[in-house]
Order: sequence, then C-alpha cells, then structure tokens
Amino acid sequence: MSISTLRRSARETVSGLPPGFWWLWLSTLVNRTGAFVLTFLSLYLTLELGHSAWFAGLVVALHGLGGVAGSPLGGVLTDRWGRRPTMITMHLAGAACAAALAFVTSAWGIAAVVLLMGVAMQAVRPPINATIADMVPAHDVRRAYALNYWALNLGFAIASLGGGAAAFLGYRTLFVVDAVATVLCAVIVFLRLPETRPDRPAPAEEKSVAEPEVSTLTVLRDAPFRTLVLLNLLVCLVFTAPWIGLPLTMADQGLSASSYGAVIAVNGVVIVGFQLLVNKLTDKRSPVLLLALSSLLFGLGTGATALAGSSVAFAATVVVWTVGEMIHVPTNAAATARLAPEHARGRYQGVMGMSWAVAGFVAPILAGAVVDGPGPDVLWAATAAIGVLAAAGYATRLRKALTEESEEAGAAVPVPGPVASPAPAPVVVKGGDAEDSPVRT
Repeated sequence: MSISTLRRSARETVSGLPPGFWWLWLSTLVNRTGAFVLTFLSLYLTLELGHSAWFAGLVVALHGLGGVAGSPLGGVLTDRWGRRPTMITMHLAGAACAAALAFVTSAWGIAAVVLLMGVAMQAVRPPINATIADMVPAHDVRRAYALNYWALNLGFAIASLGGGAAAFLGYRTLFVVDAVATVLCAVIVFLRLPETRPDRPAPAEEKSVAEPEVSTLTVLRDAPFRTLVLLNLLVCLVFTAPWIGLPLTMADQGLSASSYGAVIAVNGVVIVGFQLLVNKLTDKRSPVLLLALSSLLFGLGTGATALAGSSVAFAATVVVWTVGEMIHVPTNAAATARLAPEHARGRYQGVMGMSWAVAGFVAPILAGAVVDGPGPDVLWAATAAIGVLAAAGYATRLRKALTEESEEAGAAVPVPGPVASPAPAPVVVKGGDAEDSPVRT
C-alpha cells in the first residue's frame, strides 16, 4: 500500500464529521494526555508511601468498584440533567480527586479518594458517548467512536512517555498535572460544546407525544440490549485478563519486568499506529460480523499466550488481541447507540459502561486467583473459551436485532415500550459546535 493511498484513506476517515465532534475529540486527547494517576498509582503507593502490594491492588480495585456505581449515575444525569453539565461536573470532580491525591497521605484517605475518582471517571462516559450519537449522522457513528478511541489511546501513550518525568518531578507533581489537564478538558466542554440532549416536548405536546419513562430497570428489560451488555461483559473479562495475567505469566517463565513493559507497550503502539487503517477496513461492515470477529481475536490472542515462550511471541499475542480491541470498542459503542431510544441514550450508555466497570473490578481478582491456583495455562484456556462463546453469542443472539438496526439507521429507533420514537436528525449548531470515551483501565 503506497503512502498516497494511506494518506487518502486517513483523509477519508477523518472527513465529514461536524466541527463540534473535533472539539470533543480534542477534550478527550487533552484529558488522557494528563492521565497519570492510574498509570503510576501502584508505584506511588508502594515506592513512595511504603504500602504493601496487597494494599495497592485493593486501591486500584476500588477505582473499578467506583466505576460500577458511576456509570449508571452518569447515565441518569445525562438524560435528566443534560450531556454538557454532566461532563463538566464529572471532569471537575475527577480533577479534584487527582489534586487531592497529591496531598492526602493516610491509607484510607487515599482509598476513599480513588473510589470517588472511579465514580467520576466512569460517570463521564455516558454523556460523551450520548453526545457523539446526538451530533453525528447514524452512518458515521461507528467511525466517530473509533476516532475518539484513537484520541484516547494517543493521549494515553503521551502520558505514559511523559510519566518518565516522575523520576525528576515526583509523583505528586504528576497528579497535579493530571488535575490541571482534566480542568482544561472541562473548560473546552464549557466554552465550545453546546448541549445536544434532544428537547423535551412542550407541555401542550406531552399528551400527544407518548414518551415512556425509562429507568435503569427498563433498560435491562430490553432483551436485545441486555444480551449485548452480557456479551460485552464476557469480552471485557477476556480483555482485562492480560493486564493482570500477562506479567505474572512472563515472570513465571523467567522474563523480566522490563520485558513485560516492552510487550504491553505494543498494545498502545498498534492502536495509535493502525486504528485509522483498521477503521477504514471495517467501515460499513456488519456490526454482528465485527463483534463476532473481535471476540474471536480476543480469544485467539489471549489463548495463544499459553503457547508463548519469548518476549517476541508474547508481543505477537498482544498484537492479535489488540486488533480485536480496535474493532470491538467502537463497534460496541455504535451498537449501543443504535439500540438506545433518543431520549434514553444516557441510561443505555450508562448500563453498557457498567459492564466495563464490573469487568475491571472482577477480572483482576479472578485472574490472580487462577494464576495462583490452577496456573496460567488454565487462565488462557478459559479466556479462549470465553472469546469463542461470546462470538457465538453475537452471531446467534443479536444477528436479527443489529441487522434490522443497521438497515433502519436513519429511519427509526426502537423504544422499549409501546411507542417508537423517530431517529434523531444530525444536530446542526450555528457556528459549528457540539459534544464524548471509554477510559482505559
């Protein structure tokens, strides 16, 4: 493939999206470029404050636990309060928590702050994803999610490189930088992104526009969406396992911590380098096909870890499941947006985000227990089996729902309940603005 072809593909991938999306994209990039807390939290707790590895693991798990509560909270606020105020409030709350970590030194004080940070960071996902669905035409939604995910990983890569300054600046300085970057993200949202939540019907219209009340329980009664959430939970368990099991497996084979650092860095390098190309190759493909394929790649990549015996082989397995990640994340977000009625996008995104948070809390505990018990090979065999099971679930349980949604995108969006609401038209903002992402765990 020639350089000119790559340039043309990149141009096509980024063209045609509303200006407001790019302000949202920029806010994601800024936010993740300063994301130092989770990256260096365990080192800060053990090396700087002298806490045990057990306590560091507990604190990181509390961040995931906070996300389990934060995701549905963010979904409810997104629909009731609005996308923009929810984003601004949660960004500022996350910034306050990051700044607090620079000054709080008591063990349980740190634990409480990290728990609240988990709530805030996860609560910002639903308004971001709902805003993308609001402002981007239906046929471009998956591409928009992929671009936003690329910004997230590009920022994460920059933060990882910049984190080397910890040796000179100290961890507390990095936490303050994280807080400043998150405040700047909130400022971008405040200044450049108008509210995109669909207008509620006027009082005189309420009787003629029968819009059913949607609660979290109502969302869970939506059978196709419930299936999508459960299958995503399975995929998330497989995706999260390598972040705990891979370093333990490599250490068991006598490989150093620096070898693991180089191997896991492949994940970020592949995403930053090839997300746009993968998005070009998968654009307009069936969401069922893409979700099933990504599940198989997750299963194949993690399962092959049991066969690896060198850093190069381990890196190759990371490449395989990373391609699965690049396909799955934007496709799953777009599928969620398709299945969600216009007036309940926040709640739907909140419930979907909860599956990521639950996996982020449960998978590290399960992976550690399996490695310590039956051994790493059992862990990787289990992840391979779960990946195949998820792929079969997508192919058999969601083919009808997502195929129908693909055909009807731009026509009508099904609503749980007796009345269907019309699909949203693209948001047009005079002056060209409007509003995002999954947070890496």
